[in-house]
Amino acid sequence: MALHVPKAPGFASMLKDGAQHYSGLEEAVFRNIEACKEFGQTLRTAYGPQGRNKMIINHIEKLFVTSDAATIINNLEIEHPAAKLLVLATEMQEQEAGDGTNWVIMFAAALLEKAEELIKMGLTPTDVADGYQRAVDKALEILPDLQCWKVTDTRDIVQIRKALRGTLMSKQHGYEDFLADLIGNACISIQPEKTTFNVDNIRICKIPGSGVSASSVVHGMVFQRGVEGTVTEKNNAKVAVYSCPFDITTTETKGTVLINTAEELEAFSRGEEVTLEAQVKALSESGINVMVAGGKIGDLSLHYLNKYDIMAVRITSKWDLRRLCRTVGAVILPKLCLPSSDEMGLCDRVFLDEIGDVPVTIFRQEGTESRVATVVVRGSTKNVMDDIERAVDDGVNTFKGLCRDGRYVAGAGSTEIELSRRIEEYSRQCPGLEQYSIKAFAEALRTFPKMLAENSGASGQETVANLMAKHEEGGLNYGFDCESGGPSVFDANEKEILDLMGTKYWALKYASSAACQVLRVDQIIMAKRAGGPKAREMGPQDPDDDE
Repeated sequence: MALHVPKAPGFASMLKDGAQHYSGLEEAVFRNIEACKEFGQTLRTAYGPQGRNKMIINHIEKLFVTSDAATIINNLEIEHPAAKLLVLATEMQEQEAGDGTNWVIMFAAALLEKAEELIKMGLTPTDVADGYQRAVDKALEILPDLQCWKVTDTRDIVQIRKALRGTLMSKQHGYEDFLADLIGNACISIQPEKTTFNVDNIRICKIPGSGVSASSVVHGMVFQRGVEGTVTEKNNAKVAVYSCPFDITTTETKGTVLINTAEELEAFSRGEEVTLEAQVKALSESGINVMVAGGKIGDLSLHYLNKYDIMAVRITSKWDLRRLCRTVGAVILPKLCLPSSDEMGLCDRVFLDEIGDVPVTIFRQEGTESRVATVVVRGSTKNVMDDIERAVDDGVNTFKGLCRDGRYVAGAGSTEIELSRRIEEYSRQCPGLEQYSIKAFAEALRTFPKMLAENSGASGQETVANLMAKHEEGGLNYGFDCESGGPSVFDANEKEILDLMGTKYWALKYASSAACQVLRVDQIIMAKRAGGPKAREMGPQDPDDDE
């Protein structure tokens, strides 16, 4: 009988073969910090209006060329558990504010970089994390004092344009004024009176050709497909929406019909035709002149729809069907039946159009207030349109944020420098070892103006020194001038470069929370990876799932 050979003593003896275990400062803490630092350094060069693009090729070999941190993170399959904590923080930031994902990664990485120096000096990771927590509490307390402007009317296009410029400038430098107008008009047109603003009500339709300045807003829905029949336009349309195919219905069970003569065959075929014609005629008599189906529209059905002058549109996506119903006020019908007056939708104009050789069907709400608006994005290449789409998405999320809290702080790195200066003063008043980590928190905040300068080709250290001198003199809103080409500074509030306070608030919270979480880890235990295909993740499988 074979004897059981015991494993080596220690924690590893309790785990299955193939499991990994790391512990202590060298193996766990420094290893985690190193991974997060590398992650942060990767995204640093993509920060700001002069940030460089990254070329990402994902697992299905789709190419992305972008400087948008959220897109980069989503298409990188991060394996390291500590770096995944930072990814989770950015996902929360994306859900809460819709912007500032790169800020979260950079700040968390800068905090961990400073923490590594403090731990090597002799501080424990817990001391550093406690100091960081005190520092972020102080920063969130100071932040409201840095307010320099507030949106007072969310329906005023002049205020909204000013509010969106800062967000769009960091994504699409040079197009910020045009895009701010575009997004502002789209958001204001669908803003509800009482309920909260829904980001999903702004749709984006990308059509290649022309240039970015040819982009426009349509009050209603735009679908990149033609109509099914010969009827191509209807005004003051009554719309019926079906989620099923519009065709002769087949029975669930198979049946056999014995036909002896040609007359019997004709009568049998004619019966189906009469039934279908009766259905289409009933639709026409009820006033419906636009029919939308979620499945196939049969040839015979199309013949009768054309005969009774009913416009036929086929939309294959169930998500688009839902949004169309929201636009026209219709109810989706699961089977072919006559809709009641409450289930019909109303649309000012439904028509077939052509934008840059691409046929589109437009459901436009002209006279009445539309609940959905579509931004038609034009561009020379797919990558350009993808970048504009991300900028529009960030702008819409910023509009949602300012509807909740319209307070703004100065951008261009001025808020970070002022927070850094005040927190450094606060660290001198704190007794004990925590003052070192509070000071390190203040130094980490200077990463942002430094990277803005370095990405623009200026000296980072000189820029930070100039900004600190200006802020010491009382220049609260002074930030880095990206367009000058040197380490010059200017008043960001006067130049209308502003950041939403809510975005900064949540970014500070999530970044410091992620950094403290990484620092409090002293052991990494990784079970043996299971074989077989990777399990599908939980949650909605459609990227446009609006639940």
